[in-house]
Amino acid sequence: MLADLYEVPNWNQQATVAPQLHGELLQRNTPKRNRVSEESSNSSASAPTRDGGTVTNGPPAAHESAIETAHSARTDAKPAAAKVHATYADAGVDITAGDRSKQRIKMLARKTFNKHVLSEIGGFGGLFALDLEKFPQPVLVSSTDGVGTKLKVAFELGIHHTIGADLVNHCVNDIAVQGATPLFFLDYLATGRMQEKDSATVETVVRGLSEACRANGCALIGGETAQMPGFYADGEYDLAGTIVGCVNRPDVITGENIESGDVLIGLPSNGLHTNGYSLARRLLFEVAGYGADHYVNELKDKTGASLMRTHRSYLAILKKLIGAGIVRGMAHITGGGITENLPRILPRGTGAVVDVASWTVPPLFEHLQQLGNVEQDEMMRTFNMGIGMIVVVRAEEVKKAKAVLNRANERFHIIGRITRGDRRVTYN
Repeated sequence: MLADLYEVPNWNQQATVAPQLHGELLQRNTPKRNRVSEESSNSSASAPTRDGGTVTNGPPAAHESAIETAHSARTDAKPAAAKVHATYADAGVDITAGDRSKQRIKMLARKTFNKHVLSEIGGFGGLFALDLEKFPQPVLVSSTDGVGTKLKVAFELGIHHTIGADLVNHCVNDIAVQGATPLFFLDYLATGRMQEKDSATVETVVRGLSEACRANGCALIGGETAQMPGFYADGEYDLAGTIVGCVNRPDVITGENIESGDVLIGLPSNGLHTNGYSLARRLLFEVAGYGADHYVNELKDKTGASLMRTHRSYLAILKKLIGAGIVRGMAHITGGGITENLPRILPRGTGAVVDVASWTVPPLFEHLQQLGNVEQDEMMRTFNMGIGMIVVVRAEEVKKAKAVLNRANERFHIIGRITRGDRRVTYN
């Protein structure tokens, strides 16, 4: 019974027993052995094993010692550590806080819904019924983008209500230049720990998304709010979004009909919009040493306010120009400036000449150039330089285009023309 309980070795079934171990057991248990009967102490004869070898029959003292040793080992062993009942919240992901935030987000999203939205927020996918009367020959147009390091300025200033509009407007412009009407939008917002203040920030960002979606006539049909503790610093987040729009096939605008002699009309930007912030932040904060609340005479504004101006939506004015039937192509001037974006719509065999003196470059861009001694070519392929959208029209349609723009109180500049070339932009 004891042998079974403590798993004492069965001396008669071991292949070999080291004499040294046997001797140690006898030596360590001499007092015990003195109490064992003579008959037991003399039972040390060898017995054959199953494989023909021999084993020494261990004395009862050895059995007794082994039992005591095993018992002592169990008595001296440290108690097992208490079981830890870990939760997701212990790892930094507060599902309850996330759920509360999502409930508030649902209300903001619902404000953008229209009769074509067939699902609620929270499903596995958003459902949207396409209006086939409006789009009998539908072509879906989609785009995905982010806000970039403009978020760093938002973190510094604690301004989050305009970031949503930056993202939505950027995406709207990207599909509007192909003639598309925005249908629905989806966002992706990732943060670190979802504490109470973080929930408030998320709600502020989504409110901006919701308001911008309504202003552009599209539904905020779904999205993802991810908690990623350890990946993002406390109080920081990243934001990206996807937009889907539609245009009838005959109305798709690609720029394929652009030809030499066409005219470039530039529509002004509000500032940097959402591009060039890595260089701008370095020049303003590191080189010049300005703080976000620092008033800069050259800018006639505070640094942070200049950087946080909202990326404008051109949808309303582009619809008017498209409706007038005069648009041959449009280019949204984002990262890469005019240098990289205008060639995206130029057909083979054409190029563009842009007269930089045809508009007044805003003070922010001039000051950035001075601070970093930035070459003009680098400025033109990094920043929008005050032109956020370029519309290409035929020379004979310029008068009509001006009339549409003036009626809409839209400022504009005739900034250049299309020439023969290899899809490159040159500057006068």
